[in-house]
Amino acid sequence: MRSKHIYILTIALGALLTLAGDAIAQTSPAEGRNSLPFVSPIFGDNMVLQRGKPNTIWGWSEPGDAVRVEIAGNAVTAAAGPDGRWQAKIQPPPPGGPYTIRITGRQTVELHEVLVGEVWLCGGQSNMQLGLKFARNGAEEVKSANHPEIRFYIVRQNVAYAHADVPQGAWKIASPQSVAEGESGGISAVAYFFARKLQDALHVPIGLVVDCVGGTPAETWTSAQALRELKDFDAPLAEMQHLRTRGGPEYGNFVMHWYDEYDVGLKGSTWADPGLDDSSWKAVEILGGFSELGVADTPSVCWFRKEIMLPDPLPAGRAMLFLGSVERMDTAYINGQWVGASAWVENPRVYAVPDGVLRPGRNVVAIRVFKVKSQGGFLDKPDRLRLVLGDRVAVPLAGKWKGRVSVDARPPHPMPLGFENWPTMPSVLYEGMLAPIAPLAMTGAIWYQGEGNAERAFQYRKLLPTMIADWRRLFGQGDFPFYIVSLPAFGHRRDTPGDDAWAELREAQAMTARSVPNSCLAVSTDTGDADNIHPKDKREVGERLALCALAKHHGERTPYAGPTFTSVERLPGSLRLHFTHTDGGLIVKGGKLEEFSVAGEDHKWHWADARVEGDTVVVSSSAVPDPREARYAWQSNPAATLFNGAGLPAGPFRTDQWPGITETHRPD
Repeated sequence: MRSKHIYILTIALGALLTLAGDAIAQTSPAEGRNSLPFVSPIFGDNMVLQRGKPNTIWGWSEPGDAVRVEIAGNAVTAAAGPDGRWQAKIQPPPPGGPYTIRITGRQTVELHEVLVGEVWLCGGQSNMQLGLKFARNGAEEVKSANHPEIRFYIVRQNVAYAHADVPQGAWKIASPQSVAEGESGGISAVAYFFARKLQDALHVPIGLVVDCVGGTPAETWTSAQALRELKDFDAPLAEMQHLRTRGGPEYGNFVMHWYDEYDVGLKGSTWADPGLDDSSWKAVEILGGFSELGVADTPSVCWFRKEIMLPDPLPAGRAMLFLGSVERMDTAYINGQWVGASAWVENPRVYAVPDGVLRPGRNVVAIRVFKVKSQGGFLDKPDRLRLVLGDRVAVPLAGKWKGRVSVDARPPHPMPLGFENWPTMPSVLYEGMLAPIAPLAMTGAIWYQGEGNAERAFQYRKLLPTMIADWRRLFGQGDFPFYIVSLPAFGHRRDTPGDDAWAELREAQAMTARSVPNSCLAVSTDTGDADNIHPKDKREVGERLALCALAKHHGERTPYAGPTFTSVERLPGSLRLHFTHTDGGLIVKGGKLEEFSVAGEDHKWHWADARVEGDTVVVSSSAVPDPREARYAWQSNPAATLFNGAGLPAGPFRTDQWPGITETHRPD
């Protein structure tokens, strides 16, 4: 049975790649008036202003100060309020440029090479964050990324437990150098392909504000005010209020605060110190260490230390530490220096040892493990644990280690509300990364997220619409377009039909796109990778989002959706499924129409034979004489075979629990 953590933990890869110690979240600096900038950093050289509507520009000065904003001969004046914030609304000049914005007050600031076009907010988790160079044909795409009228601003990660004012980042012009710079592979690949298609079609500059963090659930991007209305997040919001009152680092997750409070191995001279006297520690086998330390069935943090001898001189080259798979979180040190950490359970640990950490002679390896499950901890065979030196000689790490319990979950050490060590707390990225850029004028938003909520798909039905309404309220520009990526294929294909968390999450996304005004769904089940939650197929995703924008917002007569199920007709021994968006007719890819299943009144599912008849699909099964319900692509990694003539795939659906779908009955 595949652990549900494959859905929750693997999504943090992008964030974990940039781990520093255990915490990846930045803390929010105290923002007194004197430290606030005259002009918010969301405005800068090379930026794009939104065409066709007033643009709000803001910053901070002394209360009462007059600030003048001028562009292309048009000028407005604003006064700083009691909190020092000034805010001016100015009509943009015609699309194109470049223009110069001049802002004068106690200071004078000029913003150069400013274009006017469309601005899009690009939000989500790691699949939105994944950079262009990691996409399919990424190296070639980077080389050809000469698009001076595509500009982008990547909002730097910032966790905040209360409202933050100042975003961090800079506007860049899309070029082969700029698109590949920074963490996670540079500019979001999805956002880049979206912008490129839009720019080719509209011939106006496109500005992208990329605001995403790997591994994060939707509630981190939603305000506490909006979440309280749902009543589902009262406990974590109360805990956040407690942590805010207590003070200290703002991690954005619960487990780091728990470590700070209870993990004695991190206090003072840490248990990673090579000079620590561990003579009183218990000698244990590394794979059975938790049992030998008396916490086999108890969630706990244990430390393990081992001395190894290395040759003199050390062989040249990068050394690598291999620890196999670990449940659930580990932090590795050598000679007191941090060398790696991970919370991705299924991923075997491989940590590059920084230069200068190893020494000839005595070395101390220390591993700190937070184990949650019974019999958790190190999961692989002893020979998987080794230090490989630069000359590829392996130093085995199996056998006896010194072990000690730092903290377990028994009273008085209550377990944290969550175990992830990346931002997962409600509202912390809304406050730290979204609120600071509002009310930036923009056309709309694109959203690629859901992996972090897949185990709570039913809740997502109300959470995602709540988040969208929250964003629209924050930016104050009406029901701006909001386009959603349906989750791609992932995981190993099931042999028998049944229920599935990712399919239910896709259903929640589709329900949102149907019910929320000015929204649209970009189906991506024909993209993905069974073994990689970060598929390389990003061009298809970005371009399908662009089709939503061109058709739904700009009114172009272009197909933007694949076959979309609308109604079911009961026939003797079969079901006829009706579709809209059959542009060019229904098309079967792969030679056979697969992934349909049917069930009778017993609700037992069987694979169905399916055939296209006009703009309908007829399904039946010899195992179900009187089919009552049907499903299509109802698993995490379905075989996507049903398309329309425009090359767009049908989204997963089911007739058994889909509100708003019509059903017609035909006499037997």
